[in-house]
Amino acid sequence: MSIATILVALIVCFVAWKVLTGIIKFGLMAVVLVGAFYFLSQGGSL
Repeated sequence: MSIATILVALIVCFVAWKVLTGIIKFGLMAVVLVGAFYFLSQGGSL
């Protein structure tokens, strides 16, 4: 279910884009993307 993981990451990034501002916004988006890639590399499924 890697597509579901990617969709969840995109939704979280979209919410962060709308709610947060400045450096915090990009920091959270980077954390979400790195977490999603790590989760996918471990073979996990959502």
